[in-house]
Amino acid sequence: MSVIAYDESVAPTPEEETHVSSRPSRAEAEAAVRTLLRWAGDDPTREGLVDTPKRVAKAYEEWFEGYREDPEEILARVFEEVEDYDDIVLLKDIRLESMCEHHVAPIIGKAHVAYMPSNRVVGISKLARLVDTYAKRLQVQEKLTAQIADTLQKVLQPRGVAILIDAEHQCMSTRGVHKQGVGTVTTRFTGVFKDDPKMEERFLRLIGA
Repeated sequence: MSVIAYDESVAPTPEEETHVSSRPSRAEAEAAVRTLLRWAGDDPTREGLVDTPKRVAKAYEEWFEGYREDPEEILARVFEEVEDYDDIVLLKDIRLESMCEHHVAPIIGKAHVAYMPSNRVVGISKLARLVDTYAKRLQVQEKLTAQIADTLQKVLQPRGVAILIDAEHQCMSTRGVHKQGVGTVTTRFTGVFKDDPKMEERFLRLIGA
């Protein structure tokens, strides 16, 4: 079962660069975790939980490291010696791990990223890093999809970009309606992928959608 949301024309929310000057200290973050543990009904001083605040703070640094990275800088190094290559560049099945901004619950799935180069390409690992940079922030899937596509379009200036993300939201599968196995599919097309239905079809066929 999948929920499909097509977003091809609505501009994304401006990028959330949350480099807040009053960022709490590590000690304050750990104290907040202890508060949540008490609120949940447990004792943060018992043996099994005494180091949990430190572990949670460290995990947050990893889960949300995207706030400390510049997506455009990732794509800054490009290559123009491509022997006039002018067809689709596609990375399929990029593992995607993010966090829902409404419940701070995991979003797990795959991203498919394609572009039609004009006169330059970028290293393929950079496409995966771009996905990770935006995914490792508090997100909604629609915004995540648009951010990846629009950054690719802005920096590389290709003839078109195509993005499809298929993910399961644990805010839906482990709480609330408790519906497991539901995939949410979002897309973003620009340039030739938006203007030419055959190009959109070709992209979807290549990723097996």
